[in-house]
Amino acid sequence: MDLSVLQIFVEVMRQGSFASAARDRNIDPSSISRAIASLESELGVRLFQRTTRQLSPTEAGIAYFERVEPLVEEMQQAINLVADIAGHPKGTLRVTASVSFGLKCIVPLLSQFDTMYPELTVDLLLTDAVVDLLAERIDVAICLGILADSTLIAQQLMVTRYSVCASPGYLKRWSQPKRPTDLAQHNCLLFPLSGFRSRWIFKDVNGEISETSVHGRTIISSAIALQECAIAGMGLALLPHWLIGEDLYTGKLVNVFPDYEVTATNFNTAAWLVYPSRAYVALKVRVFIDFLKQHISN
Repeated sequence: MDLSVLQIFVEVMRQGSFASAARDRNIDPSSISRAIASLESELGVRLFQRTTRQLSPTEAGIAYFERVEPLVEEMQQAINLVADIAGHPKGTLRVTASVSFGLKCIVPLLSQFDTMYPELTVDLLLTDAVVDLLAERIDVAICLGILADSTLIAQQLMVTRYSVCASPGYLKRWSQPKRPTDLAQHNCLLFPLSGFRSRWIFKDVNGEISETSVHGRTIISSAIALQECAIAGMGLALLPHWLIGEDLYTGKLVNVFPDYEVTATNFNTAAWLVYPSRAYVALKVRVFIDFLKQHISN
């Protein structure tokens, strides 16, 4: 039985769509349909019920998927293992990260990584949506924040620190806040996630924690856009150091509360390298993880 056909079947089951599987493989959906029809003919059973609006697996399709999926994974791992013995990572590496982190921290490194590993293709998905690593066949995800419990493997890439920042022009016009409670007199640039939009959390040098309500006329779902608005003097923003570190160094932005730690959620946040829990981690994944740790870790 053709392994590629079984891989297509597994992908269709995971994604629930011929079109999605075809999009990932950059082929016509009719090719996916023919592969599934060929598999059904070989097995002598219908694996999917098809209508013009819906694709749903049959009882036989579900049972077959439950037995075949781990076997397909084992076969792919065996292929990866044989390829890795040569010591040259090759194939396609699927990576996902948030839009802002990807643009700021990953994209600038791609040229160097490409030069180091010319036989490796990087398929980078930048999105702020939650991604199903298995369904999307993601090899490595860079996740920000507090890591939720899961069956995935995770390694810490870097600790994330935040600062309330503003441009020198804004502070000259409106004066610099002396204490977090002074934020009530200032326009804050807000991120539309729970916490980020309504209050910021401060920890002083004695470890005392306090919450301060924030308000503002600008709400943007992009950290990079908030950074640009802060540089333009539109208000105060709570942003991560991986994004504004250079701006603080050059003076484009000023750390408004240098004697405080600040966050919107939790002080123990980090950027994590996350990948599916497998017995064997492909060489292409290992070299990418090592590369990011070398160039990004703090």
